[in-house]
Amino acid sequence: MNTLFKSILIGCFSIVFSLMEDLLPSPEVLRQGAPLAKRPNIVLIVADDHGREAVGCYGNTSIRTPHIDQLATDGVRFSNAFCTTASCSPSRSVLLTGIHNHANGMYGLEHQIHHFSSFDTIHSLPVWLEQAGYRTARIGKLHVSPESVYHFQRILGTGKVNDPASIGRSPVEMARACYDFMVEKSDTPFFLYFATDDPHRSNTISPDGSPIFDGTKPNLFGNRPGGYPQVGDHFYQPREVSVPTYLPDNRACRMELAQYYEAISRLDQGVGRLVDYLKETGQYDNTLIVYLSDNGAPFPGAKTNLYEPGMRLPCIVKLPGQHKRSFVQDALISWIDVTPTLLDFAGVDLSTIVTQGRSFRSVVEQESVRDWDEVYASHSLHEITMYYPMRVLRERRYKLIFNIAHELPYPMALDLYRSYTWQEGLKKGEKVYGKRTVAAYLHRPRFELYDLQTDPDEIHNLAANPKYGGVLQRMQTKLKQFQKQTRDPWLSKWEFD
Repeated sequence: MNTLFKSILIGCFSIVFSLMEDLLPSPEVLRQGAPLAKRPNIVLIVADDHGREAVGCYGNTSIRTPHIDQLATDGVRFSNAFCTTASCSPSRSVLLTGIHNHANGMYGLEHQIHHFSSFDTIHSLPVWLEQAGYRTARIGKLHVSPESVYHFQRILGTGKVNDPASIGRSPVEMARACYDFMVEKSDTPFFLYFATDDPHRSNTISPDGSPIFDGTKPNLFGNRPGGYPQVGDHFYQPREVSVPTYLPDNRACRMELAQYYEAISRLDQGVGRLVDYLKETGQYDNTLIVYLSDNGAPFPGAKTNLYEPGMRLPCIVKLPGQHKRSFVQDALISWIDVTPTLLDFAGVDLSTIVTQGRSFRSVVEQESVRDWDEVYASHSLHEITMYYPMRVLRERRYKLIFNIAHELPYPMALDLYRSYTWQEGLKKGEKVYGKRTVAAYLHRPRFELYDLQTDPDEIHNLAANPKYGGVLQRMQTKLKQFQKQTRDPWLSKWEFD
């Protein structure tokens, strides 16, 4: 690793580590709350790279996701839900701690040479819930570390990340592996973290452990000949898929989307089987179920980007004792809010803990919500070679992106760069990708300001337009304040660019 870059990262680690000490609760305070008998079971389902444009209940009429759609029918569908960082490990760290990646230490990917991890002093959702009397278990993809921070009492099944042999590629089998845990006779509720590998791109592994992605043909997204046990086949023809506007509508992209859809339909069946088991055992009505994804679809323009396709995601909440069915909530929430929300449902006294998010429990079924009109995002790295920190303020109308390392070309993830979709465009010398030029995608200015009402595809940057100078200044001030409040090591980049 470059010596200067390594020194910068070590310095960031040291600063955040020291500043985080006063955010840590004592375990004793977490035992307070409602009686255990009244607390719901909690199931958090985390898909891997599932974009909201590829779910039936979010408007895609081409894909078959009946079980996820039914969950939305039974519960609440959030129309403005956002991850805070469009990268696997950092996003999951935020989900499970309620602390931004720049403050919890998980700046990039956890596995192999990337080797990022949260600080040892961080507390996480499963640890808090265990201390509050819950039985905790996880299955599938964890992708955060260290284990002492993200500790679960039970590990029901695991496997190599994105390996077709991993149980995370067989969500129906995952659901079956959870059955015994869910039906255990106990006076305490349970927390189940159900994290699939689907619909992430699949890859083969070289002898040295590095991933190999073949850009000469469509990725299979975990699909394999013969399928998976108890999973019905859902094949898609390229002509059937709906191509979102951020992607090129060509043969290569359609072929990959067809494979992507198949992986999502497999994932959907796992969700259906898990719900079936909850109903069969009489626990569905007393279980809080949350379905979401870590980040957007695994295509250039979405994953690793903080444009809308990368960060605006599906989020479905089925409440225990649901009152409003098929309700659509338009409050702006983000993954920083998930941990405090689930702790709130678990009866934990939120005044005894500190996170950087807030509970949205009170607004899940509320109409005409107020004061939920903005979210913040913070992306630092993905792979170790992908240094490109971005900070974002996303309001209902306007969105500001601060590209901290704007003088560098935008770095692409290995699996996205070598994707059939991107490689075919390179071979043909195409200058446009979706609605953006390739040059604009790879070379970004320091600030990007978009009017999402008139420009939902985020093409026309208003940052240099004098007409929007007041909007830009207002949002810059708020974004800088966010960085101060969350103790962002990159705050200094406002002065030392």
